[in-house]
Amino acid sequence: MDGNNRSSISQADTLYGIGEFWDTHDFTEFDDPNLPDAEFTFTRAVPIEIELLVSLQREAHQRGVKVETMVNLWLRQKLAEQSQAA
Repeated sequence: MDGNNRSSISQADTLYGIGEFWDTHDFTEFDDPNLPDAEFTFTRAVPIEIELLVSLQREAHQRGVKVETMVNLWLRQKLAEQSQAA
């Protein structure tokens, strides 16, 4: 930790000092119920065949989008089709 920086809560300027502070404190002491909850995005890696990945990358490049964007869009479309067919 840079000597000019201090932890915003503990005001410690070393990792050791931060550790000492949290050994005797709990994060709930500093919780503000008026602040909005943090939002998280979860991602998951799914292995796919290399030839399929290469084709996906080529298609995404032609469309000017990220591979992840295209895959998510196509999966949503396929799931919507399946839901309508059921």
